[in-house]
Formats: sequence, C-alpha cells, structure tokens
Amino acid sequence: MLAHAVAEAVAAYRDGGDLAQLHERLAALTGDADALAAAVEPYRDIPEVAGPIYERIVADQPNNARALVILGSAYWLHGRGPEVVGVLAAKAIAADPGHRGAWHLWALTESDQRARVTRWQQVSRRFPEDDLARANLADNAASLASAEHDPVALGIALDTYVALRDRATSDAQRTALERAITTLSGWRL
Repeated sequence: MLAHAVAEAVAAYRDGGDLAQLHERLAALTGDADALAAAVEPYRDIPEVAGPIYERIVADQPNNARALVILGSAYWLHGRGPEVVGVLAAKAIAADPGHRGAWHLWALTESDQRARVTRWQQVSRRFPEDDLARANLADNAASLASAEHDPVALGIALDTYVALRDRATSDAQRTALERAITTLSGWRL
C-alpha cells in the first residue's frame, strides 16, 4: 500500500511537475522509517522524492548511516551545498565508520581542490579495494595538476591511473585508462 502511494505520487509529479503537490502527498504518507525507506527505494535517486522521505527517516533514526548518506546525496543533487551535506556525511561516518558511501560523500563535499585530493587519498587508503575512490582520487589529482601546474599532483594522478589500469577487468577500462596515462605522461608542468 505504501509503495503504491509513493509510486502514484511520483507518477503524478512526473506528469504534472507540481513539486508542492508531490511534497504534500509524500508528507501524508504514514509508516515507520523502515517501511518508508522500502517504499521510496525505487525513487531514491530522485532528490525531490528521497529528500523529504529521508528527512523523516533520519529524524526517526538519527544514527542510520545509510539514511544519512541517502539524505546527503539527495541534498547534494538538489544543490543544498557542501556545508549541509558535509554535516550529514560526518554524522554518517560517526554512526558507521565503515560506511564507504559516507566517506565518499565526505570527500566530495570538500570545496578546496587540494584538500579534496587529500580526502580521496584518505578514502582510498581506508578502502584499498574501492576503485571508485581511486578514480576520484586520480581525476581530482589530474585537475589539481592542470590548474596549479603541480608535479606532485600529476604523479599522484599517474600512479593512481596506473594502479587502476592494472586492476581493470575489461578491455574498455584498460583502453580508457591507458589513454589517460598517455595524455598525462605528455604533460609538461
């Protein structure tokens, strides 16, 4: 019943684009935090849907790291800014230091590029098998190297791309990473 009500609210929103009506319908939903989370699961990548529901879930379960991360992601996609999202990421890390999504959100919210590279390094060390964190590290380090003509950042980017290439599981990944490595190897800073 709850899942059906969420689906109807989302369908009406998609048809008419009435955000106020969507929020009104979502606010009228009743159920505990777990039931609300299950009902909104198919729509958690729609910030207009996930945000209001996960605000309620986090109010009910303030130490639920997954809920904090989903709310933070919804806020991020909605443009709420790094300060608000960073607070949610920090709360999620405090609630569950092993939640990778919380650490990703924490690294993402750093506005200073050099500090963001440092954060992605920390996430990559904490989760050595996390290739998404490594890719973010490499991309941010390459951007820093380009923007500030920083040879250390360039070395971090190259080393990280090489490690990703060595771990790649498909030819397409290896080819893309090899192109990035070749391009960066040609940079003169």
